[in-house]
Amino acid sequence: MKLCAVAVSVLALVCTSAAQASGGLRLGIADGTVEYPAFYSDLGKLHAQLLRVQLHWGGVSGVVRGRPGNATDPNDPAYDWSTYDAIVQKAAQQGVGIVFTIFGTPGWANHGGPPTRAPTNAVDLRAFAYAAAERYSGTFQLADGTTLPRVRYWTAWNEPNLPIGLTPQWKKVNGKWIIQSARDYAQICNAVVTGVKSTLLVGESVACGDTAPRGNNEPTSSRPTTSPIAFLRAMKIAGAKGFDAYAHHPYPSNANETPVMKPTASTAVTFGNINVLAAEVKRLYGPLPIWLDEYGYQTNPPDADLGVSPAKQARYLTQAVAIARQNPRVSMLLWFLVRDEHRLSGWQSGLETWTGTHKPAFAAFARAALDGA
Repeated sequence: MKLCAVAVSVLALVCTSAAQASGGLRLGIADGTVEYPAFYSDLGKLHAQLLRVQLHWGGVSGVVRGRPGNATDPNDPAYDWSTYDAIVQKAAQQGVGIVFTIFGTPGWANHGGPPTRAPTNAVDLRAFAYAAAERYSGTFQLADGTTLPRVRYWTAWNEPNLPIGLTPQWKKVNGKWIIQSARDYAQICNAVVTGVKSTLLVGESVACGDTAPRGNNEPTSSRPTTSPIAFLRAMKIAGAKGFDAYAHHPYPSNANETPVMKPTASTAVTFGNINVLAAEVKRLYGPLPIWLDEYGYQTNPPDADLGVSPAKQARYLTQAVAIARQNPRVSMLLWFLVRDEHRLSGWQSGLETWTGTHKPAFAAFARAALDGA
């Protein structure tokens, strides 16, 4: 494999810290739906700099349709990149860059397990990350001669401290509970970092973590999860290394929590105590940038349980952007999402309703983006 031929060079790249000045806050959107016709024009109206999308390795939306013959070759017939090619091209037409979150293991790579189960052999994921970075290197040409836009920002997995990201979360070994998800994640993180960096492209940034804001640290509960700080420490012990930034989702704990309020739970990391996470990342890895690559407030209506008023949503958005811009460690803030999901049980943190009516937060986001331009 081509990966092996550049191993020595990769070690030098992986060990190089990207803790230098971020050059200002990158403000954008996290949205995996991209389902309605006006989506990309909305991105343009919002003046978003970035769009974060999950790049599914396996699962229903996965790029792979079977085990590739040459997994490092983006032209391998087992790959179908068409969905993601369209996303990067349409976003580029609005001047929006992409953050790809590589997520989901195909069944052939984990003995038929679900996408949330780690790959049996991290080499398979590393090869896929390499192929993805090659395809979106800014030089890859489609059959019709079109050159695909470049993707510079990558993250490994999504909320691996929750079962929706990685299973199992905890495992009993020699009578003692360990954070198995963090052990598995260290291999995932290293595979994505090494795969992307093996391309030897200059300017690629890879973040690990992408942790959810809360976790119960109760392995015997009905839904065991892991708090972000405990997960961060465990992935360090397990050998996660070489990444350029740490990503986190600092969602509020409830509708009463403003961006400046500390969470009630001591184990939670939300916007109000993000410096706790930044300090721990610095202690373990040095002063890496922090990417807040998923964040938002749901609105009431329609969510009467967790939502704030549309006016408060706009105010909290403006406040969060101002706080992030004042924090030298935070280099990215992505709002989830543009349009509310078309189901009450889904997320209602959109900048517009599911019918397309702009909430006050739509204009607030656009103003904040222009202020930082």
